[in-house]
Amino acid sequence: MKNLLAILTLIVIAMTIGTAQAQLLNTQRASKLVLKGDVNGDGSVDISDVNAVINIMLGKGIYAGNTSGDVNGDEVVDISDVNMVLNILLGKIDNTPTVADMNEAVKECAQVMMSQYLMNQGFSGEGGIRMFYGNYPGQDFFFNLPGWDALVNQDIHEISSSIYTYYPWHYYQRLADEANVILKYIDRVDANQSTKKFIRAEALTFHAYAYLMLSQIYCKRWVDSNNGSTSGLPLDLNLSNGIPELMTLAETYELIYSELDEAIALYKASGLYHPASGWYLPDIEVAYAIYARAALTRNDWTNAAAYAPLAREGHPLMGTETLLTDGFCNNNSEWIWGGFSDELYYYSYHAYIAYNSNSNAVRSYPKCISRELFEQIPATDVRKQWWLDPTGYDYNMLNGRADRYSDLDALARSQHPDISDNAYVYAYMQWKVRCNEMPGIADLCIFRSSEMLLIEAEAQCMMGNNTAAQAALVALNKTSGRDPQYACNKTGADLLNEIKLYRRIELWGEGFDWFDLKRWKDTLVRHTFEDGGNFIEPFAVTITPEEKNEWTYVIPIDYVTNNN
Repeated sequence: MKNLLAILTLIVIAMTIGTAQAQLLNTQRASKLVLKGDVNGDGSVDISDVNAVINIMLGKGIYAGNTSGDVNGDEVVDISDVNMVLNILLGKIDNTPTVADMNEAVKECAQVMMSQYLMNQGFSGEGGIRMFYGNYPGQDFFFNLPGWDALVNQDIHEISSSIYTYYPWHYYQRLADEANVILKYIDRVDANQSTKKFIRAEALTFHAYAYLMLSQIYCKRWVDSNNGSTSGLPLDLNLSNGIPELMTLAETYELIYSELDEAIALYKASGLYHPASGWYLPDIEVAYAIYARAALTRNDWTNAAAYAPLAREGHPLMGTETLLTDGFCNNNSEWIWGGFSDELYYYSYHAYIAYNSNSNAVRSYPKCISRELFEQIPATDVRKQWWLDPTGYDYNMLNGRADRYSDLDALARSQHPDISDNAYVYAYMQWKVRCNEMPGIADLCIFRSSEMLLIEAEAQCMMGNNTAAQAALVALNKTSGRDPQYACNKTGADLLNEIKLYRRIELWGEGFDWFDLKRWKDTLVRHTFEDGGNFIEPFAVTITPEEKNEWTYVIPIDYVTNNN
């Protein structure tokens, strides 16, 4: 047998050295596979996996620096890993996945959402999506960096060779890939049915979330889809062989719904729940929350109104003290799902927004609310304290920056002495989000109950149930203590505008701005200080729903082709 292994190894090495380019496989995406020896992630163990390990050993082509060939777990990719794959191939080693393998794969899905990608500082999984695709191109989020005008003004949507067009696809494909690994192998695991059902439900939840987010970025808004007949997403997200056959948008949502339906049924049948320490892993409330957001995006008001209340059960709203002092950096009772990583450093969402971060992205370019939105917040609303009110103070009326040692600079530092000594102060800069450790270590909220109340309010309003919509707004604003004076008796279009306003206030900076404007089919309008806003000249634009490819990114096939 040793001679056979040696001969097979030499043959594969010869084949590998004679190959100019390593084939593009899943080793760049799936970093932890539950089927030991399946190095290339194609669902089986064969000679191509031996080939992949050797390419990793030799640092060839796309395999350079890859660690997925460490089959035996000794943190080194060498000939022992080649021999282990060969032994698996020959039936000498049992590679049947275990429950522990599956639980690690579930955690890997969570880690995928909080990891850095493509050697680009801000591409930090979910945080990067929220910042670059939700906040920056929105209407209510300002920062003084004119060099970002292409992204901020939506000029990249039709550039399929842009890394910004590619990143969301790459990230959510990775998440879907990891979930698919679990779905492929869970039935092989020797475990009780409750455990297997729960793990399968988790994988379906991750997969549905990936497709929901991709559909919002790469597909037309539902209201322009002719009831879903426009192009949706492919079942296979791999673009290395060109664009696969696309489903319609309606079929894409049918897939998302069917996965969530199955996940919810499996969660219930399993009878299992995560402990409090598993807040970063999905459960039935997360599936409900994804369902509610998906239904809202699809203008499916009935399901949005049904699932939003289910998602927030057991997740009471933050009190005003937590709302004002916790800095959206610690998991709390209102959070339905979130994530955490202490290894993102300057790549993290919080390193781009947290007012106390020592990153250059914050010290030099703090993030600000739009002046026009700020001025719509009632004086009795405690959320107005989330931002620096410059009323009565002098500052630069072209970009909003205060001079060092000016009265506005002193006011900001007296309100929040934990901002960096060398940080610039800007009018309307945010105090809502902070970090726990430098440069941006913090928990990241993905879903919370306030969003669910706002989904419920909007869905009820769109169905003509004014009283129910008003009650949801009162629960969010008055009952929670955010604005003790709040009352609502608006109906129809006025009520919908009220819901939009409080969605913009409550969820500011959390990555909803652009996504909401797109699905509402609202025109984006930004003004300079001279015209009543606080945007710098390059950002002061008007963008109609029909412009910028109808706010839809093209599928990034050119990027994939060029990088193959």
